[in-house]
Amino acid sequence: MAGGKVYAFEEVRKHSDRKDCWLIMHGKVYDVTAFMEEHPGGDEVLLACTGKDATADFEDIGHSESAKEMMPQYCIGEVDAATITARPVPAFTDKSKGKSPAPGRSTTGVWLTVLQLAVPLLLVAMAFALQNFAITKTE
Repeated sequence: MAGGKVYAFEEVRKHSDRKDCWLIMHGKVYDVTAFMEEHPGGDEVLLACTGKDATADFEDIGHSESAKEMMPQYCIGEVDAATITARPVPAFTDKSKGKSPAPGRSTTGVWLTVLQLAVPLLLVAMAFALQNFAITKTE
């Protein structure tokens, strides 16, 4: 680690693009800019973890031991825990419970499910109509 430097959360948040990407995990700050192209999940995964404490995201994925062993080479310091802001509130929340909807239960997910059911039915109806039209045309 580079001299045990301590960064304010707002400073870390400024580094959130492909050419300058810092992440916070387990209270440490990592400059992963050089790792962007090598990351097996792609650079979008890393960019999605900027501007917040990415510890849960990192742990939820279940990184390998070799991935964890690589981390120290990207560590540039620690984050000042007192400067970390509250977790951002999701854009869509269930106001009655104050919680985010269950995965796959957003309004977009409902419409996608409806379309997945409606399109095959529509195709069958169209095929039936065309067949019926062809029969009446030949009579």
